Amino acid sequence: MNDGDYRMVAQTLHGLEEVLRVELLKLGARDLERHNRAVSFTGDQGFMYKANLCLRTALRVLVPVDSFELRSTDELYHAIKKIHWEEFMDVEDTFMFKVTLNTSYFDHAQFAAQKAKDAVADRFREKFGVRPSVDTEDPTLRIHLHINQERCTVSLDSSGGSLHQRGYRGETNAAPLNEVLAAGMVLLSGWDKRSALVDPMCGSGTILIEAALLAANIPPGYYRKQFGFQRWNDYNAELWEKIHTSTVDKISGDLPVILGADGNRITTRKAKDTVREAKLEEAVKIQGTLFQDLIPPAERGMLILNPPYGVRMDERGIGADGSEEDINTMYKMIGDTLKHRWAGWTAWILTSNMEAAKHIKLTPKPKIQLFNGALDCRFLRFEMYAGSRRLDKADPTN
Repeated sequence: MNDGDYRMVAQTLHGLEEVLRVELLKLGARDLERHNRAVSFTGDQGFMYKANLCLRTALRVLVPVDSFELRSTDELYHAIKKIHWEEFMDVEDTFMFKVTLNTSYFDHAQFAAQKAKDAVADRFREKFGVRPSVDTEDPTLRIHLHINQERCTVSLDSSGGSLHQRGYRGETNAAPLNEVLAAGMVLLSGWDKRSALVDPMCGSGTILIEAALLAANIPPGYYRKQFGFQRWNDYNAELWEKIHTSTVDKISGDLPVILGADGNRITTRKAKDTVREAKLEEAVKIQGTLFQDLIPPAERGMLILNPPYGVRMDERGIGADGSEEDINTMYKMIGDTLKHRWAGWTAWILTSNMEAAKHIKLTPKPKIQLFNGALDCRFLRFEMYAGSRRLDKADPTN
């Protein structure tokens, strides 16, 4: 895969497809095509390296290696076995399959993964007399099978695990906001990277950190210890070093006010720890202050909030907590505080509780559908008037 250009697919979260497409376009990708929770594009090996390092709203970058029709497990086995896996890995390496199904020919993804695994193992055994091992935790090669009706696409995961795992986070609060979602929210907001940005219910500080990375031109992969492509047989260390160095050289230290606040003392301590691990303590300031007591740091700017929804999320985004009365009172407080203290600002609020959001008593425009875990949310924009003046409309694709 190190010769010339080839097609790749960057996966993302629902609602961030256009943001990711614009990211790829600015990075230099060609032949862009939007899909459901993905964008396909053309680039070379160096661009694949750069995409993994620089894309803020991509979950992973997949490199398709084969595509074929199938109607049975036997056809899957034989097609997988024909692929020259020895070009991508050695017998000492480990591998795993991740399967997504949208077909009537297979009932269980796990069964399809087992057949594919057997095919790779049998190919190595017949050629070399020994087979590589499966490792579901930290494999050398992550292989994705996407079976859509009668079409199977086989891809290699060049990222080596989800790109939302930036590498700057240590101990966290329960259910921290996904880093890709946080970056997407900042980009969707149209923030100009020069005016003040405030998250007055900052939780673990993810929105603040992603905003600082964006403003400072720090690539989101800057903190990661390794990417999947670095363990491939065709890995070009010299090319990677060149791309990494040129990207890091573009980091800027000139940042606007980026301020977070939270009324929970334990939460603010953990948020400060995360900011410190990201080496952004000079750029991101966090106060142990309730939203209604927070003093705006400038006459105008951007507020981005991810307040409680009235549910407590586990890692799957399900569960329940909090009374309806409490949550409605909190959203009324948000609306009152915005009107009385934040004139001249633009506020964006992510919530899955649209009934509670009515208590903000302001009209949102637009309402963008996003998912926080399994929760169907809306990202709501509120323009706060400052006399007769109003902030310019933000471009959600900027």
